[in-house]
Amino acid sequence: MTERTTTVASRVGLHARPAAIFAEAAGNIPLEVTVALEGTPASEAVDASSVLSLMGLGATHGTTVVLRAEGTNADEALDSLVHILQTDHDADS
Repeated sequence: MTERTTTVASRVGLHARPAAIFAEAAGNIPLEVTVALEGTPASEAVDASSVLSLMGLGATHGTTVVLRAEGTNADEALDSLVHILQTDHDADS
């Protein structure tokens, strides 16, 4: 099992827009990817491709989350998802 820990950078956390961006990217990965708040057991992690599940985490700006995946290219997949979470999708363009 490959794992990455990162912090949510979007100013208002994983609300609709950042959650949708993240879920779409996770859904395009041919692996099962899960997300959980740091300290939450892996058995309680949610499907990273589900917008509603992501929003249900209650991850606010600065919240630390753990991403997990298993399989070929899991390292690269998680690295790309970490990059999405470390981007402030609420920043003014």
